[in-house]
Amino acid sequence: MATTVFMEALSPTMEEGRLVEWKVPEGTKVAEGDVLAEVETDKAVMELVARADGTLLKHLVAAGATVPVSDPVGVIGEPGEDISGIGGDGGGRGGGGGGEQGGGGGDSAAMTAPGESAAAAAAPPEPVIPAASAPVPPSDGGRVKSSPLARRIAKERGVDLAQVRGSGPGGRIVKRDLEGVTAGVAAPGRPAAGFTDVPVSQMRKAIARRLAESIGPVPTFYLTVDVGMERTWEAREALKAMGPEGKVSFNDIILKATATALRQHPMCNAWWQGTTIRQWHDVHLGMAVAIDEGLITPVIRHADQKTLRELSAEARALAERARARKLTPEEYTGATFSVSNLGAFDIDHFTAVINPPEAGILAVGTIAPRPVAGPDGGLAVERRMRITMSCDHRVIDGATGSAFLKTLRTMLENPLALVW
Repeated sequence: MATTVFMEALSPTMEEGRLVEWKVPEGTKVAEGDVLAEVETDKAVMELVARADGTLLKHLVAAGATVPVSDPVGVIGEPGEDISGIGGDGGGRGGGGGGEQGGGGGDSAAMTAPGESAAAAAAPPEPVIPAASAPVPPSDGGRVKSSPLARRIAKERGVDLAQVRGSGPGGRIVKRDLEGVTAGVAAPGRPAAGFTDVPVSQMRKAIARRLAESIGPVPTFYLTVDVGMERTWEAREALKAMGPEGKVSFNDIILKATATALRQHPMCNAWWQGTTIRQWHDVHLGMAVAIDEGLITPVIRHADQKTLRELSAEARALAERARARKLTPEEYTGATFSVSNLGAFDIDHFTAVINPPEAGILAVGTIAPRPVAGPDGGLAVERRMRITMSCDHRVIDGATGSAFLKTLRTMLENPLALVW
């Protein structure tokens, strides 16, 4: 009896997945547990595996299709088995064979989220290319035949002549062939009409959803402190002098200090649960990592119990896995507090968005020389860093957040306190 392959919930927050690539062609024999396809979730690219032995009889959606969780994507059975009643219309947004975008396969620029109307999901019309007598533009040694004027117009408009049919002698592209192509076919990497519609990735959809859940419902206030970083700078230089084993970043030190301070201020290491406030006994620290598709926050578990060296090694490994989209759900869920550091981008000061149900997040700016009052009343220059804490006022009051930041600043200004 045939078995339907469904789009599975491969992460705790996944509502739909984009089938990136089929790893097994139709007609291939598979065993339970074999990898059938790669799926882009809201956080990572993960593997969809077979749940039965047999032959992969049919791909119900094409690579590139976006499919809601629990919708069918393929069929496993015995060769020659009747599967005409399985899979419905072969749905899948943007895929082939009767999905929401109709007959074309591959990626689609317009994908509906649950609850959207079909009209809202309609893809923008493709640029109209004038019809011509020649089926394709002839080429001469790989060069598309076109007039000098047509080439100049195409260059100005960013039009790829290889995608335009010519109506001149021998299929030559002339000026009239480019009329009506002002919003025409863009050359690779270059928009033609002043804009490019970029498909929304699963990660970007998740980010948008989480921001809406945070900015509106969470009553947030912000606390900023200015931290002297001279001693931390000197400590890091001393560690670097030890060689590879002493290689730590400022972010590692900030993470270590944050985890240690949270241990002393459990009300900041907490979740808002609606009817209760959950104060965590362990510190599971989320660290924001920027990747091409957006932002992900891998979690360093029991961060307060790790040495600086252990924390640094784990942070580096998690960041590498995050950029490769190889994190597992348990590696990016369950943080009790988070840190977002834009210091490497020379950002002086910013505010970060709380990731519910967490009650707080730190936004860390760059370390930069600034004038300060010297001990003799004159001016001195000192390396300093601004930290802003976003606080959920349902959990953290002003005094509570201020006490936590005071402890954190003391540790960063006196890094020996981290080993006390």
